[in-house]
Amino acid sequence: MEYFKYKFAYSIRRRMTRRHALLAFGYSLILSTTLFSCSNSPDNSQQQATLSASNVTTSNAADKVIKIVRSKQLTALAVLEQKGILRERLKPLGYRVEWPEFAAGPQQLEALNAGALDIASTAESPPIFSQAAGAPLVYLAANSSDGRAVSLLVPKNSPIQSVKDLKGKKVAFQKASIGHYLIVRALEKAGLKLSDIESVGLAPPDANVAFSQGKIDAWFIWEPFVTRNVQNNSGRVLVDGGNGLRDTNNFISTNRKFYEENREVIKVFLDEVQKAQTWAKNNPKELAQLLAETTQLDPPTLEVMHDKYDFTLVPITEVIINKQQEVAEKWYNLGLIPKKVNVRDGFLTPEQYAEITPKELLAKN
Repeated sequence: MEYFKYKFAYSIRRRMTRRHALLAFGYSLILSTTLFSCSNSPDNSQQQATLSASNVTTSNAADKVIKIVRSKQLTALAVLEQKGILRERLKPLGYRVEWPEFAAGPQQLEALNAGALDIASTAESPPIFSQAAGAPLVYLAANSSDGRAVSLLVPKNSPIQSVKDLKGKKVAFQKASIGHYLIVRALEKAGLKLSDIESVGLAPPDANVAFSQGKIDAWFIWEPFVTRNVQNNSGRVLVDGGNGLRDTNNFISTNRKFYEENREVIKVFLDEVQKAQTWAKNNPKELAQLLAETTQLDPPTLEVMHDKYDFTLVPITEVIINKQQEVAEKWYNLGLIPKKVNVRDGFLTPEQYAEITPKELLAKN
């Protein structure tokens, strides 16, 4: 499975850097010996004390970093990054914000498990694959499904006119992603199985190239890839996740260690996400102007796309947890995860959610 390939690749990269770490350690021994010799001189005592104090300050500052996934869609996370709102809110707590970028949800959760990311934003399936791999994932909040923002693309002049026509065709999607889940759903609705198509597991950038070169017959993907391909006349939408095809939520997640050590930061983060969602929903023109560069789409196009998104943070409920368990059972029954997953292992108690969830969301629960 693609998810475990990413995990293996990461472990390889860690082994590759071990030699560099040993070299750095040896160098640090030489440097520390030199500094110790210099410190024996009375003339250098004040300088040494100043250097030590400077190192402590730098170390403390560097330790307080929160790494939140960069979004290139019409999302509250993109708003927070571009406006710098969260950065200002977290300054008094001694944190700075970094926005690393990843190709898709599975890559985010591999980074989350490896400590290269603190907060991820994915669809329903990546967390389940992560839990199946034993990762200590925590679901922090649920987001609207935004089903219409995920579409099945076919080449503009393709003879394919319905999902049934995909039988025997090459269909690309990021494995363990919303595209993977929705192709399964779409095929089931058409009376087909995943085995009836030739599945091509590709990360979005690679699938985009394959689609443009005519190497695949269809591609289940999200915005802004959908709109870009429609605009450049290389693709058309066969179906999207609307009209009941998508029946799940998006999730904001973290790992157990980060949750336990940073609850106040998480509370501030979710509070700002909620505010950004409300602002994005009510200000389509301003949102389009703000995110034009990030999405690489012009403001008028982004305004048209605005109604594909619900811009809603929703409270974690039993309904959401039960639906997530249904999805986990589906992946297990398809043989795509190695063991049964109890998704509740990743959800918090109602009392714990009450501590971090914005009050207006709790009132809706």
